[in-house]
Amino acid sequence: MKKIFTGLLLTAVLWTASPADAATLQLKIDEVVVKTDTAPEVKNNRTMVPLRVISENLGAQVQWKDSQIILSTNQSTVILTLNSQTVIKNGQAEQLDTTPYLKNNRTFVPIRFIAETFGSQVDYKQSTVNIATKPLFINNQKIKALHYEYHMTMGGVIQEVKGHSYHNAMYKIFQQKGDKVEAPKDYSWQLNLDIPGSYYKLGQYDFLNADNKSVQQLDTYSLNQAFPDELLKGYPTLLLHDVHNDSWYIFSDNKMQSIQQLMNAATNNGFNKIISNTVL
Repeated sequence: MKKIFTGLLLTAVLWTASPADAATLQLKIDEVVVKTDTAPEVKNNRTMVPLRVISENLGAQVQWKDSQIILSTNQSTVILTLNSQTVIKNGQAEQLDTTPYLKNNRTFVPIRFIAETFGSQVDYKQSTVNIATKPLFINNQKIKALHYEYHMTMGGVIQEVKGHSYHNAMYKIFQQKGDKVEAPKDYSWQLNLDIPGSYYKLGQYDFLNADNKSVQQLDTYSLNQAFPDELLKGYPTLLLHDVHNDSWYIFSDNKMQSIQQLMNAATNNGFNKIISNTVL
């Protein structure tokens, strides 16, 4: 009888501890395991994740106003308040069954409610939270991955970016290009020190479909500024080349910085990996 009681007690302890063990929880977005310095955890039977996971991997903009957290996308806006179950969803008040809270200088929010509000599908299986976000479509083709290529003095690197939110965000920035211009007389991966007004390629962004075929390729170029200023008058500093349409546009430095910030976030969160490196 004592052995039976001990066995039942041990089973009960394991059953109780398992759901609340935050270390066993894994978060996947678009089949990618999300890297985070603070693990998701369960509170009141709801999976809570650090706010940064939402802002960087689901494509939501974040604003703070006192103790309020404002999350917004093109389609929806959610206003949460720390330690309050009341949430404002697209202007309408609703009640959560758990509250956002602050822990170890990290703000935790309920992942299912927010993800589904922003049009994502959420599934929970075997201690893994799976979130599927809305994919990017270009010319009616679903984008599976983004290949980013850049060259150095000797060789080049190709990185593969996963995650629909990253694809959507980057493509949106590329669409904010400036005026259309004529193609430069000289442009390549290499610096040309003989021709004023020459451009060298900063990076190549290739949006790929399910068959790994390019749907749209967008290349960024920078003006070779190794010449006197008087020889460079009238030349834009940055250009964007739509390769498939062979069209050239003025691009801006702040757009380039936004692209780089997204690339950095994708790398830090596990959505970007190197698939080729020929740098010597």
